[in-house]
Amino acid sequence: MKRAIDILMLLLMVVSMARAQGNGQIVTDGNKRGLPNLPAFDRRPVHFGFLIGLNTLDFHIYNTGVRTLENGQTARYGEIQHLNPGLNLGIVTDFRMSEHFNFRILPGVGFGQRDISFIDEYGKEIGSPLKIKSTFIEVPLLLKYGANRLRNVKPYIVAGVSPRYDLAKDKQDHMVLKSLDCYVDAGAGIDIYLTYFRLSFEIRNDWGLANVYSDKRSDEMEDIPYQQAIDRLKSRMLCFTFYFE
Repeated sequence: MKRAIDILMLLLMVVSMARAQGNGQIVTDGNKRGLPNLPAFDRRPVHFGFLIGLNTLDFHIYNTGVRTLENGQTARYGEIQHLNPGLNLGIVTDFRMSEHFNFRILPGVGFGQRDISFIDEYGKEIGSPLKIKSTFIEVPLLLKYGANRLRNVKPYIVAGVSPRYDLAKDKQDHMVLKSLDCYVDAGAGIDIYLTYFRLSFEIRNDWGLANVYSDKRSDEMEDIPYQQAIDRLKSRMLCFTFYFE
């Protein structure tokens, strides 16, 4: 939550700077008047661009709480204690649907890591965190609603779905995970119209729909206590993205 608040504060600072720039005056035919940048940009039926983003990957962990011989008759619980920064790269294809609505396809790749710590029923951490690394191919399909443009600034909201295929989700660190998942996305951002291109800042939350904890199990004895502790895993992701269009 603190990370999201920090990012929102950064967005507000960017808006203030952009509006100050947009309110600058230039001289034309002896009169002072402000001219917006890229006045016909939003009327293009199709346009392209690229994106660079930062992400933090997370899991919603459903624990079993079972006590077995393998875990010493002591229940253990998995949780994400620390979030790690990751990276997203992709291209933008934007289709204009109406004055306020656009459909966006954002194929790309992403990299990230989740560290699952295990705590026993007495609050003591067990061993080192399991490092779940991800390298995923994604194709977010988003519907974008843009508000009225305020000179060189326009706020917007987005929603959609994002199929993702994780190339690294095989057996890693004591557990087996599924590769394919589909996320529901929702977020907001700000378009800033510069002289030669449009720069956008966006914060988006993604919630995975599938249980990515595989039914397959490792045969290694040291993996059994970890596998018995977890019932289901659902992915979550927070993305802060820069668009250049």
